[in-house]
Amino acid sequence: MPKFNVPDMSCNHCVSAISTAIESVDSGASLEFDLANRQVSVDSSAPVEAIQAAIEAAGYPNQVV
Repeated sequence: MPKFNVPDMSCNHCVSAISTAIESVDSGASLEFDLANRQVSVDSSAPVEAIQAAIEAAGYPNQVV
């Protein structure tokens, strides 16, 4: 399960925007958010690069941890 560090993720609005972005790539993705550490874990069949690009397109720079 890839984990992404998303430094600008700070609230539930961010979680919602990121969820929508990832679900546009894989509607069946399972997501776990850790707001305190600003990380999201994604269980998905989509390529890591596609998920990372979707998060970025939603306005959230990120890195794979």
